[in-house]
Amino acid sequence: MIQIFGTTKSFDTKKAQMWFKERRIPFQFIDLKEKAMSNGEFDSVVTALARVYGSRADAIDAMIDKKSKDYASIAYIDDGDKAEKLLECQSLMVQPICRNGKDKATVGLAIKTWEEWK
Repeated sequence: MIQIFGTTKSFDTKKAQMWFKERRIPFQFIDLKEKAMSNGEFDSVVTALARVYGSRADAIDAMIDKKSKDYASIAYIDDGDKAEKLLECQSLMVQPICRNGKDKATVGLAIKTWEEWK
C-alpha cells in the first residue's frame, strides 16, 4: 500500500491525496505533525530515493525543504549529520513523501512516477 507522509496544511500533500483518491488507489496518510516517521521508514525512503538520485547524500539533500523557515538549521551542517537532523526535525522535509512498499519512494509532487505505480 502507498503511504503519504505530510501535513494537513501542505497543499502539495493535499494534491497527492486527491490524485490517488481520484484514481481509486488506496493509500495511508501519515500526518507528520501527529506521528513522526520512524527510523525504519526514514531509512527505507532514503534508500529508495538513493536509487533515483545516485547516493544517500543526494537523496537526503532532495528531501530537505530549502524554502522552510528552519532551513538555516540544516543548511550548513556536515553532510553526515543531515540525516540525523532531518529525522529529528521532520518539518524540514519536502512534502509529500510518498512510499510504495520498501523499494519505491518520491519526494514532492511526482505524478509521472506515481503513474508507473498504478
